[in-house]
Amino acid sequence: MLERTRPGLGVIEPCLPSPAKAPPSGPGWLHEIKHDGFRILAQRDSAGVRLFTRAGNDFSDRFPFIATAVGKLPVRSCLIDGEAIVCDENGLAVFDLIRGHDSKTSAMLCAFDLLELDGEDLRRKPIETRKALLAKLLQERRRFEDSHSSLALNQHYEEDGAIVFREACRLGCEGIVSKRLGSIYRRGRSPLWLKVKNPNVPAVKREAEEDWR
Repeated sequence: MLERTRPGLGVIEPCLPSPAKAPPSGPGWLHEIKHDGFRILAQRDSAGVRLFTRAGNDFSDRFPFIATAVGKLPVRSCLIDGEAIVCDENGLAVFDLIRGHDSKTSAMLCAFDLLELDGEDLRRKPIETRKALLAKLLQERRRFEDSHSSLALNQHYEEDGAIVFREACRLGCEGIVSKRLGSIYRRGRSPLWLKVKNPNVPAVKREAEEDWR
């Protein structure tokens, strides 16, 4: 049985991928582009919307357009995991841009997981189920909003991990995160989530900063 909660799970420790030298190959995995930004847990409940960083800092005022977008979702409560990014003219997330003054209006949240929906704790649901629910939720939102979105689904791919990683590096992305099908959402490092970084991007040099992101 899934845990039933009051709307909102409170502040939780996010699930983190374990570093890997190469992406997994073969079936049974899904792969996401790793964007260069701030990890954000977007929580909506009866108290409103808060955007928490990995360190537990509330960035709602820093990213008001993202908070507004989460507030417009057709739900009573939800908890979305994602990455807040600002893209350059080529559509590539650049970390220096999200630290700038213009990030208040230009930042968007690339959502990749749904942990709670209308009081139901989804963390023990398989990753593919959570992603399907998230995609449906964001699709329903688009029916009511035609303007530029500050909240978007981070697409995943089920091709071989080496192919996805090669293409991510070719585009200049930070890397990829590979997640085992059937994996639950757990606090801290997960051996079933693997992160492989593009060695040619600035994010690799900022590894020491990740504790506060």
